[in-house]
Amino acid sequence: MKRLNRQILHLALPNIVSNLSVPLLSAVDTALVGHLPNTWSIGAVAVGGMIFNFVYWGFGFLRMGTTGLTAQAYGQKDNRGSSLVLSRAILVALSAALLLLIFQGVIAKIAFFLVDASPQVERFAKKYFFIRIFAAPATLSLYALLGWFLGMQNARSPMIISIVVNLLNVALDAWFVLGIQMDADGVAWGTLIAQYAGLVLALFFLWKHYPTYIRSFRFHEIVHKQELTQLFKLNRDIFIRTLMLIFVFSFFTAQSASFGDSVLAANSILIQLWMIFSYGIDGFAYAAESLVGKYFGAGNYRQLRETIMLLFKWGIGLGLIFSLIYFLLGKPILSLFTNQEAVLGLALSYLGWTIAAPVINSVCYIWDGVYIGAIASAAMRNSMILATLGFFLPVYYIGHMLWGNHGMWLAMLLFMAARGVSLTFLAGKNVFKKI
Repeated sequence: MKRLNRQILHLALPNIVSNLSVPLLSAVDTALVGHLPNTWSIGAVAVGGMIFNFVYWGFGFLRMGTTGLTAQAYGQKDNRGSSLVLSRAILVALSAALLLLIFQGVIAKIAFFLVDASPQVERFAKKYFFIRIFAAPATLSLYALLGWFLGMQNARSPMIISIVVNLLNVALDAWFVLGIQMDADGVAWGTLIAQYAGLVLALFFLWKHYPTYIRSFRFHEIVHKQELTQLFKLNRDIFIRTLMLIFVFSFFTAQSASFGDSVLAANSILIQLWMIFSYGIDGFAYAAESLVGKYFGAGNYRQLRETIMLLFKWGIGLGLIFSLIYFLLGKPILSLFTNQEAVLGLALSYLGWTIAAPVINSVCYIWDGVYIGAIASAAMRNSMILATLGFFLPVYYIGHMLWGNHGMWLAMLLFMAARGVSLTFLAGKNVFKKI
């Protein structure tokens, strides 16, 4: 048990550090524009970020699928198979990035047609979008490389890469926004430059730590039909699951905009707090991906079951800590994001939903990592569809008419609870019996 705890913490702690740097960057961006003399700058970054949740998070399968497949190859001691997983993931990443750049105009038209934002918010959000879209090759390639490192049971390299990328991003954003008086476009330029710097660093770590894995493969090996079919089937399910998740958060942001710029700003700040604890708990979810995949590959049922039990203890415990922090320090934390009294007052009135969320959400986050390691992507997809169509949307349409913005937050919390319950119910067949 002690050895398993050490393995979990060895993978989880670096992931927690690297994961927390991501929402903290987003929080800094919100805080930077939140102290500008207008409310629409916060909304512009929120709307622009929401669009890239669709654009980039939709390709989150490049990290998750790569981690699961690599971890199982690692458990089977199949080094060549691990190398081929990375080669295929990079090929998919660069192909997808090329398509995003080609169709960026179409993506922008659809996105801004669907989002009911004020003219000021839309104008600044468009500037943000057409700069940041050119980070696509670096961002998607990083997904593949970071997923591969995690599958190889290496959480240290992703931690260093994430910290460097996000510290550089914060520094560039502060310089562009505060130093040379740029707006949302400064935040976009900071992200663009930092992403390419991260890609260079990731390739350096690949060359330094895994020289024997960098081999010359014939093209037909990389595009082998059976392996590509497995990859696309896995990625298809994860893509649908991720798309539904992004839809929920993006729908929430879009509907917040329809309540006015102040409610949009308040909800955007609270969502930042959701992202902070979700990325923290995801440190244990990432550990689940690596360890569950390894034990699946090795066929070790006992270690698998013990690891999952310990992961839930760690994940729910961390959720309790976040809930306590938000309960005791809610107002000071919110004050870091904005000095506008109207926005702060609204955020405080909805803070209770964010206090309750970490413990409830931690269950589905840990299960996500377990299912990815077990390559049980179809069950993940079905759970997400059920939670979105069966709980989130019905509760939203009823709740927002009865309780306004509180109804929207209720829908978000029940959506997460439904995911946790359904994944728990499906685990017997799709995880424990599968090995």
